[in-house]
Amino acid sequence: MKLLGLRNAVIMKKIKFYFCRFWLVFVLASTGLALQAKEGSSALEMARQLNQAFIEVADNVSPAVVVVKIAHKPDYVELDEDNPLWELIPRQFRRQLEEQFEKRRQKRPAQQEPQYDGQGSGVVIRENGYILTNRHVVEGADKIKVRFKDGREFDAQVRGVDPQSDIAVLKIDAENLTVAKLGDSSKTRVGEFAIAIGAPFELDYSVTFGHVSAKGRSHVIPSFGESSPGAWMDQDFIQTDASINPGNSGGPLVNIDGEVIGLNTLIRGLHTGIGFAIPSNLAKEVAEKLISDGKFTRAWLGVGIIALKDYADRDLFKGVKDGVVVYRIDPSGPAAKSDLKASDVITSVDSQPVASAQELRSQVRSKKIGGTVLLEVVRGGKNMQIKVQTAEWPEEIVGLARTGKSQSEPDSRGFGLTVQALTSEMAEKYGVEKTEGVIVTAVEPGSPADQKRIKPGDIITEVNQTSVSNPRQFRDALKDADARKGVIINLISEGASKFEVLKDGGD
Repeated sequence: MKLLGLRNAVIMKKIKFYFCRFWLVFVLASTGLALQAKEGSSALEMARQLNQAFIEVADNVSPAVVVVKIAHKPDYVELDEDNPLWELIPRQFRRQLEEQFEKRRQKRPAQQEPQYDGQGSGVVIRENGYILTNRHVVEGADKIKVRFKDGREFDAQVRGVDPQSDIAVLKIDAENLTVAKLGDSSKTRVGEFAIAIGAPFELDYSVTFGHVSAKGRSHVIPSFGESSPGAWMDQDFIQTDASINPGNSGGPLVNIDGEVIGLNTLIRGLHTGIGFAIPSNLAKEVAEKLISDGKFTRAWLGVGIIALKDYADRDLFKGVKDGVVVYRIDPSGPAAKSDLKASDVITSVDSQPVASAQELRSQVRSKKIGGTVLLEVVRGGKNMQIKVQTAEWPEEIVGLARTGKSQSEPDSRGFGLTVQALTSEMAEKYGVEKTEGVIVTAVEPGSPADQKRIKPGDIITEVNQTSVSNPRQFRDALKDADARKGVIINLISEGASKFEVLKDGGD
């Protein structure tokens, strides 16, 4: 009996032991499930809060966004292939535009009044009726209307445009409007949320979101030397993967706090997730001057520059790591009157470092016209300071930007040439005789034309044995040429006639 009792006692202890283990596992499992449930609720709550944040941004900002409707006269020519933005339109969408415009042309002879045939977006920046949009949205418009989300419509007038930044300000007769808050784009960080609001494909008040993909994009619009459109445009774009399409132009790019950080302007290909917006700081700076003065006046140095890091022969410049190389000085520009020389490397403007063409342009842009800027320069490995008195951007360059049409023609084949009609004024400027042909006004460093030592002031008379007497003929001749086989360029250089063969890649 004692043995049995002992045995029973051992059994009872084992039962208690296993029961305790089971109870512990049960408690731990229950606790884990509870924790998981709690964590799940927390995650869902966070998702709901983020969802609500997007809703609130759309609700708060949309009343300050407008649809900009554009009307043109029946004889208006919509397609402008000389506009630098035209090449950035995706081919598929470009064909659709051409087909639409052709249909409109066929219908228009019977129409007399301007017809509303274009649309973009805009954002209210002052409660008394000032609206920010893109210059290319309102370019060539005969009438403009803006429509608010609540259905109100107003006639609008262009207060001012700035072609170089592609910014325009409209004015409507209204008071107490909801105003969008312009944020500080310098504090925008890559990776943060970005929300676009606008009217893509006439789908008014569409809201899309993504992220800020990059900042400081400065080579979005191609340039072929200082005289080409991409060179004179302010290019300091914010890149975003928020879906932007035709019709979003002029609308706001907003952060999660509902602040406008950019003005949606460009896309690179449809459905690629690559859109570009003008930073709000630049837009604000330009808009304030357009409102007060009707125009934005820029200071100008008159130099052709390229970032040292992008220069093919940068190893030749000893003693400098960052800066911009001066490859050309305009003979009529303010820098020509200073001690600045071609091949100098500018490292700072008024003690502010510069490492790209856009950084130099941004530093000079708002300087006082006629004032003096101090350039830190490296020449032959030696540091020096050079003073340059600024001047206002020449009217002919500003006019070129405004119309999108030019006497200058960049070479779309990539030869690196920019040419201009050889007028009497141009002949006098470059000290050449006036003859039939086009005059070279800029050559891109490292390009095929540069490798063949073609330079500003040379006169091109023929392309593949076909005479050219204006930039349009020059461009058309290049279009018909096979750049891989080579293009024969007849020219007059320093009074001597010669020819060069240009190929893609400079072979």
